[in-house]
Amino acid sequence: HQGMGGYPLGALEQTLVLMSGGFDSTVAAYQIMRRGLMAHFCFFNLGGRAHELGVMEVAHFIWKKYGSSQRVLFVSVPFEEVLGEILQKVDNSHMGVVLKRMMLRAASAVADRLEIDVLVTGEAISQVASQTLPNLSLIDAATDKLVLRPLVATHKQDIVDLATEIGTADFARHMPEYCGVISVNPKTNAKRNRVEYEEKQFDMAILEQALERAKLVSIDRVIDDLSRNVDIEEVSQALAGQVILDIRHPDAQEDQPLQVPGVEIQTLPFYALNSRFKALDDTRQYLLYCDKGVMSRLHAHHLLSEGHANVRVYRPS
Repeated sequence: HQGMGGYPLGALEQTLVLMSGGFDSTVAAYQIMRRGLMAHFCFFNLGGRAHELGVMEVAHFIWKKYGSSQRVLFVSVPFEEVLGEILQKVDNSHMGVVLKRMMLRAASAVADRLEIDVLVTGEAISQVASQTLPNLSLIDAATDKLVLRPLVATHKQDIVDLATEIGTADFARHMPEYCGVISVNPKTNAKRNRVEYEEKQFDMAILEQALERAKLVSIDRVIDDLSRNVDIEEVSQALAGQVILDIRHPDAQEDQPLQVPGVEIQTLPFYALNSRFKALDDTRQYLLYCDKGVMSRLHAHHLLSEGHANVRVYRPS
């Protein structure tokens, strides 16, 4: 197989990658890692627990596949109240730019805490209204950190193709995106004085509170962190009437098909599990299976938290 190329992993400096879990941010993280830079992950949670879970998954996937020799962090910043303040106080046409500026301010504070000098985003020129050159310039003015944009001149289809190649495309297709939908008529050529005026309406204490509630966890411990307060039952044998849900990536399902004599097995990739589980027969008991129990525990945690009591984790002995 052809290797990644680039420099040895972690040979260069540390970076903080702003992760939404979509095509752009995951490919940007990969490109940075490929150049030998260490990529820590920073997620701004606009969409609740399910969105956080999805981004944790794809960040863990990228780290495990392309950078597991490095000890990196996953940082989750609760941004729902920040978004709510923007929606209430900022003119609709400037919401996108102001939100991105708030994210850079928060990311800079996180980076300071971690002694990191470089931020990374997945933005590309004019892909959305907030990503025109004038707007990107205003967004960057919110931080004194160097902001790298590995995809700045990359066509969207090329980004999608690379996401498919590196294995993040399926995650992205099932990941909610919020930043692009908060402005109905976004400004493509925002002016500094107008942006500063809009931000004067914003209560910066809300941003500070979000940073105080930010959670930092080692990327290899995100599953343990999620599962801490939920009792997840693990079974080593499936009983009659139970259904084993093979939630592995389709490539793994094809390469190593799961076979358990006398037990019904259904395949439902983990990235589609949250959206499709409700359609399953709720009178059946489902045993989630993946190779090492990482994704199965993560999703069992989420489903149990959502009130689905018919979920266990299958860990064959």
